[in-house]
Amino acid sequence: MQQLAPIALFVYNRPDHTRRTLIHLQKNVLADESRLYIFCDAAKTDADRDKVEQVRQIARETTGFKSVKVIERDHNLGLAESIISGVTQLVYEYGKVIVFEDDLLSSPYTLEYFNEALTYYANQEKVMHIGAYMYNLKDKDLPESFFYRAASSWGWATWARAWNHFEPDIDKLIAQFDTLSIIRFSIEGKMNFWRQIQEFKAGKNNSWAIRWYASIFLKGGLTLNPSRSLINNIGHDGTGVHSNRENMYDVHISQQPVKKFPNVIEENEKAYQAIKHFLAHRKGNLFKRMVRFVKQRVG
Repeated sequence: MQQLAPIALFVYNRPDHTRRTLIHLQKNVLADESRLYIFCDAAKTDADRDKVEQVRQIARETTGFKSVKVIERDHNLGLAESIISGVTQLVYEYGKVIVFEDDLLSSPYTLEYFNEALTYYANQEKVMHIGAYMYNLKDKDLPESFFYRAASSWGWATWARAWNHFEPDIDKLIAQFDTLSIIRFSIEGKMNFWRQIQEFKAGKNNSWAIRWYASIFLKGGLTLNPSRSLINNIGHDGTGVHSNRENMYDVHISQQPVKKFPNVIEENEKAYQAIKHFLAHRKGNLFKRMVRFVKQRVG
């Protein structure tokens, strides 16, 4: 195998989540051969300082990798700027990067999947992003991995050649959309991707991820994804910057390696329909929606 991609782990003020994320990463095949960079953002408020320092101490004590470098920011960048600057730094040093946040539990085979896919599609310009998370899809006859248009930010990898197309300017992105592309971008209205773009424009979110997906989409790029998730996000407990308290995205982490990658570089229609079906029904019936609403308000 070629040189392994560095792992960028972005952390802030959640020591328990960070510890669990690191424990799962340490159990990965290839962990001891991988370079880990832990980017620790600085406290935004005085109330965050204690937790931020706890996270930094966990980072400083981390072992189990080929090397561990802890980058401690001296002022608060926020998640978007932290990820954009960290990813940019590493892709230009190594040509590729694997990206984790502090609330992602991985399969023992997640790093192997990333590195094999990064090598397999290194020179395929249309493949711009490798995702490791996948919804709990009803269709169990999908291939082990497939191409899809949208980019998941819950454990991902990319190359410098793809990251070069990242467009942070929301106005430049919006100018390239028309009515049909908005529909396609939003999975035929089944996901609020376009609303996220509008909310970023209005200053209601600061998402790097929606701008990255838009950059990929407008370039005609594709993302590689496993049919059985190699990641579970534990951040939907109300502690995350951009997450509510909910469990509709919980999955069982696959304990099997992904061995087959598609040779035809095009979106898998069967997978697309399975994802569209999941998104259309993910919130359940009216009763389930009311229960979720109440939990989010009182949780």
